[in-house]
Amino acid sequence: MWNCTDLLTMIKLMRNSSVASACYMRAFVAFLSWRTLTTQSEDNMDSDDYDELLWAAKPALEDMPPSEMKLPLIATRQKVKKMMKVMQEERERMSENKRKKVADWIKQQIAQNIFNCTMKPSSDSRLKQMRPCRASEKWLNCEAMDMIGQYLVQLKANDVDSSPKEELLECFRSGKLKSAFRKDSEMKPSLAKRFLRKIQESLSPKEFEENLERLGTLVCHLKKPPNVTAELGRKLLPQLNACNDVNNPGIKKMKKYLTKLMMSKSNTAKTLLELGKSVRALSPKDLPRISWDDLKLFKSLDLTVAQQRAVVKQLLGRTKCGEVSDMKLMDLQPVLRGLPCCVLKRIKAQMILNDTEPLKQMSKCQLKAMLKGLRKDVKTLDWVLKLDGDMLRSVPLRYLAKANITFSDELNNKTWSQSQALCLVEKMQEGKLFKIRGLRSLAQGVTCEMINQVPDSEVQNVTQNLTDDPRWLSRRLALCLAKKLFATLEKKRADFFKTITEEEMNEIPSLLLPFLPPEKLKDLPDSVCQIFLNKMEKANVYLLPLRDRRSRSALANKILSCLGGNISSLTTEEVDSFGPLLCEFNVSQLRQMAPDVLNASLQAMAQHRHNPRRNWTDLIELVKETFGDPSGWSTETMEDLSPLLLLDDSATSALPNEPRMKDILFFLMPRLKRISAALRKKMFDLITTTTTNTTTSNEARKKRAANSGSSTINAKVPTVELIEELEMYNVQWTPEELNRMSDQTFRGTIETLASVDNYRADQLAVLSEKATKLLGPVSEMTETNVVEMGCITQGFSDTDLEMLPFTSEALENIARCRWNESKMESVWKGFSKYNNLTAEQLDAADMVALGRFICGLNSSEIEQLDMDAFTDAVVDLDVQCSYKVMEQFKSLAVSVFGDPKTWTTAQVSELKNIIAGLNATELKSLDKSVFSFISESCIPLIPPRNFAALSVEQLQALGPDNTAMVTSEQLAALSKEKREALQSGKAGSRDQTQTQTQTPEDSGAPSVSVEGIAAFMKPLLFLLTGFLLL
Repeated sequence: MWNCTDLLTMIKLMRNSSVASACYMRAFVAFLSWRTLTTQSEDNMDSDDYDELLWAAKPALEDMPPSEMKLPLIATRQKVKKMMKVMQEERERMSENKRKKVADWIKQQIAQNIFNCTMKPSSDSRLKQMRPCRASEKWLNCEAMDMIGQYLVQLKANDVDSSPKEELLECFRSGKLKSAFRKDSEMKPSLAKRFLRKIQESLSPKEFEENLERLGTLVCHLKKPPNVTAELGRKLLPQLNACNDVNNPGIKKMKKYLTKLMMSKSNTAKTLLELGKSVRALSPKDLPRISWDDLKLFKSLDLTVAQQRAVVKQLLGRTKCGEVSDMKLMDLQPVLRGLPCCVLKRIKAQMILNDTEPLKQMSKCQLKAMLKGLRKDVKTLDWVLKLDGDMLRSVPLRYLAKANITFSDELNNKTWSQSQALCLVEKMQEGKLFKIRGLRSLAQGVTCEMINQVPDSEVQNVTQNLTDDPRWLSRRLALCLAKKLFATLEKKRADFFKTITEEEMNEIPSLLLPFLPPEKLKDLPDSVCQIFLNKMEKANVYLLPLRDRRSRSALANKILSCLGGNISSLTTEEVDSFGPLLCEFNVSQLRQMAPDVLNASLQAMAQHRHNPRRNWTDLIELVKETFGDPSGWSTETMEDLSPLLLLDDSATSALPNEPRMKDILFFLMPRLKRISAALRKKMFDLITTTTTNTTTSNEARKKRAANSGSSTINAKVPTVELIEELEMYNVQWTPEELNRMSDQTFRGTIETLASVDNYRADQLAVLSEKATKLLGPVSEMTETNVVEMGCITQGFSDTDLEMLPFTSEALENIARCRWNESKMESVWKGFSKYNNLTAEQLDAADMVALGRFICGLNSSEIEQLDMDAFTDAVVDLDVQCSYKVMEQFKSLAVSVFGDPKTWTTAQVSELKNIIAGLNATELKSLDKSVFSFISESCIPLIPPRNFAALSVEQLQALGPDNTAMVTSEQLAALSKEKREALQSGKAGSRDQTQTQTQTPEDSGAPSVSVEGIAAFMKPLLFLLTGFLLL
């Protein structure tokens, strides 16, 4: 290894170089710089050298696995501050494990440097001389908080008790806490409330209110709005805008209160600007009068769709679609999302292409309507190159096929749909395809057949290219790449994995390592263990099918083997090496761990997305044995371990009905993969028993007592406050309870109740009756009423539905509700009648506007659909109709795309669920290469008798995600041979979010991985080494 002087010389050369390759070189020397920083004595390094090494080491922090992130044991106060400055800059790109590691390190350094004590035992002779820190040590002073910065959110709640009151107030008043607390979603409620309580206890109520703007995201945990004025509201709202209110009804309530307060003082369009993001808390009916001149102000406002529609309605009134002038369309751009689809069909191409930013929030119907204008005015290639996002992905394949597209970085940087990527990649010359570095979304179009045709000499480069950007590495593609790579490596020598060298191990991409077959994993020699462990910390094991228990267990056992093979001797630091694979150990194995390691393991398992169902009961029992009965847990323990309790319905139901439990579950909800019926019921019980004003009025009590007897005196009654806090959990009200709701409450909460999409028929009957009582007879209801009623419209009879004034906007609003086919037919008839449209008059935008309600067309109406319009619409028609209806749409698809046996992967991907309409003979005629590109949602829609017609080869070609969607009825219809073939496809469970969601390590722009850097830089390193030795 080079000495520090050589390394510093190279770093200075790079800092003074403008050559682009210096960036790649920096990525390589980053690891050497980090090693030098953390291993060499500070006595041998002056301040300038330390700064140079820190600058060079920054890229390493992103790619480095937590186990390799060794921070210096001892550092001077000045150098700790410099190190923490870098850590603050890199924090967003770090995993939670790394952040916790930094937080623990900085706590120890503060203790050493400021208080001359140590927080934990150490074998280092220098630290042995220091006294242990006392439990009462007030180490969290203002200087310490300033050094910790954004890592304050990684502290434990009891750490706040180590902060002297005067020091905490000094930091609070200086605004340092505000800058540290930037993201509410990262802070546990227990920690936030401890900080908040200590600040409130140290200030008078008046001083606390005057300093609300200094709280940062601590304000998100205030229980109720203080007595604020409109002026104080202006200061408080920016803090509230940083709060994560998706699962925090308390924040929504406070925003509503403050926005109404501010609007009551000045009800003008200019006041909306002062509200910032909180403008979304205003009900559309509370918006002020808007003039055409006011629209200029709206460019910087993020209004909801409903608010934009309200503004459009104010300005256009009863103006018909065809009467909106081009000039008005230009002026309406800030509220484009609120325009009816029929208006957008007339929009000029130049209006769209000059500014594509407003298109990001558009509905599918609106996008399809605007594409109509583009096709008329501009050549295909011109507008394709200028589009991006949802607008680009809604472009049908036939227009891409017509465009003479040449491949460039501009094209690569766009986000294509899977069907578009398949079409474009197919147009590329194979030799050129794999020479393009960074295919990004075009990687979706790479098929297993293409991978299999890659020459052995090129496999390593192709593999590296396709794994450089993990966002686009699907489970299907990862499996194909891994099979090809491993087969190629074994051609070098039969015992390749038994005799693999460290250099060879380094060249296998981390993302593909989990796909190494169990028997090959077992063969890996001990000499490559450290590299294997490092790679597994960076690998995405969620790419492995969840049902592939054999592979997951083999990986967990190999990690254990590399750590010594004895589960009882594992340390808490080594637990991190397993990642999600820790969940593969059964409870009998976990019981063998040392007590502190078991505690750390259970807390780690609670944070992982998947715990095998087979372990749930025993795992919860172990949690209770280890941490005691949950009713006695601290808030912090409940935050850490509740996800494990929530796996079991009985354990969920037994959670205490306490206010803190409600806050904890609101915090955990976005992190949960599964929300059970028991959890929904628990949330309902918590909210209705802990929210203020849950008791009913005396009048209501007397009425119920008279009508139903004393047994109903304590029955719940829906109030405005309860309904607004419950949101999706309003589905838990019984019909009797909904019937007790006052007319005034229903009027004030109809929009909230209308947003619930899974009511039962008996609940809908009560709500629809209340709607007619409030809004009048169905025959007199307006477009606004229909949008307002949302999913409550499901409760109307078929006859009533045919009378409702359905617009395309109303259909978009209710598409998420649970409709049966008979009611969908009535909705279609209502839409058709109100808009004076027949089936043959529907254009592509109309079909997309219908969405799932297109299932309501009868067979003769489907035959009348315009072929061109259907071809343009099909890319956005992700419908799930009965097989009888799907057969009709399949016939249209055959008329457009030809015989199914000729369909390409791109066409099959574009047709989505319409593939389910193919009969047994047609399904069997499909080329096996298309099966992994059939939509996952389509698989369960295929009738079992048709599914049984598939060949062994076709079933094997389904791929892991589609195989996981096979129903028990489809499986039962298969022969034994075919069931085994299906199993050989490595059935996995669908987890698209997990395979495509960015983690802190792979977020942002695609980075060059360590493996890629090594391969890219080897020749250059030799040259530079020679230069340095001159």
